[in-house]
Amino acid sequence: MKKNWNYETKVEEIENIISSIEAGELELEEVFEQFGAAVKSLRECESFLQQRQQQVDLMIETLQDSEQ
Repeated sequence: MKKNWNYETKVEEIENIISSIEAGELELEEVFEQFGAAVKSLRECESFLQQRQQQVDLMIETLQDSEQ
């Protein structure tokens, strides 16, 4: 992910795309382009969350090991 990548910003972009599609503001070709962009952003968000979950799991494991 890019250095200036931001989860909250991506979620907002996805929400804006969904709103535009639902409002019928886009031409059909734009709908497909925007939908593709939203899917890409969702995958980035999923990857981000998975990485953070792994970090949390490692921290919990480290805490548990230190308590024993």
